[in-house]
Amino acid sequence: MRAELCMKAGVYYNNRDVRAEERPVPRIGEEDILLKVMASGICGSDLMEWYRVKKAPLVLGHEVAGVIEKTGKNAKNFKKGDKVMATHHVSCNECNRCLAGNHTSCELLHKTNFEPGGFAEYLRIPAINIEKGGVLKLPENVSFEEGTFIEPLACVLRSHRLANLTKGRSVLVIGSGIAGLLHIKAAKAGGVEKIFATDISGYRLEYAKKFGADAVFSSNGFSPEKLKGENNGALADIVILCTGASPAVAQAFECVEPGGIVVLFAIPRPEDSVPFPYFNLWKTSIAIISSYAASPSDLKESLKMMADSKIAVGDMITHRLPLERIGEGFRLAAGAGNALKIIITPHPA
Repeated sequence: MRAELCMKAGVYYNNRDVRAEERPVPRIGEEDILLKVMASGICGSDLMEWYRVKKAPLVLGHEVAGVIEKTGKNAKNFKKGDKVMATHHVSCNECNRCLAGNHTSCELLHKTNFEPGGFAEYLRIPAINIEKGGVLKLPENVSFEEGTFIEPLACVLRSHRLANLTKGRSVLVIGSGIAGLLHIKAAKAGGVEKIFATDISGYRLEYAKKFGADAVFSSNGFSPEKLKGENNGALADIVILCTGASPAVAQAFECVEPGGIVVLFAIPRPEDSVPFPYFNLWKTSIAIISSYAASPSDLKESLKMMADSKIAVGDMITHRLPLERIGEGFRLAAGAGNALKIIITPHPA
């Protein structure tokens, strides 16, 4: 009987306990791919302890890039040695939801995943992910680290398209963590006229300003009047919520112009609810939209913007840690200290 090959993987128990442990290298099927993970980003959704801990122990990580180590004998379009990024969730592109442009509501998207996860030396990319556009080759001018941003940036670009965030409009980003900062960068690249941002962290607000915000505000003491003071007496045409905190949701409704749009981008806890200013929203024709995940076309657009140097992401990385130090990475990401994007590097470049 053949001995099972082993690898290191970052195993999640809770936000303060993520360990590098030994796991079997995934066995691939005839149409699968085995990816040698070179870089994997810690996402804010990886820190949702209320959701993750009940499934622990498990291997997280979905913002990945690496080199194809092996392909199944019937795998198409890719070969050993290809430099790629991969996404864990893919839509079918065939159901009524996909055909209507609602790819992220597709049932398949909520069923697909990697094995075991991106915080591992190797992972299996299933055939369905390959077939449905969940693997993209990286051009030479996009590094593995930059490749980990393709999926989160694609999510941002999708929300901007849904909200019709274009030149000549103003946007307020509530919450300047890594997602909020990507919104700022994407809005700047898209020529948005006025960009504003809030956060509780002065450290993050410094980056928000550096990455393109015209004015930034501490969440403590922020008000619609302060926004008007920086926006020629107007509120924001579009408000993007990058925090699920209930006070921030109420603030979003207060800071959007009549006829504007509030984008629910952050992930709230399932049990959370907020007051709904029904009359005011009706009277002022304010729209509320949600945006979750990304479609294959969003991923391609994201990659193109990076490859064409329209959006730079390397300056968002504050920490690079080997897989053995993944616990430290999670503690940094979960804290309110001086950290933005943390990249785990299972293999030295």
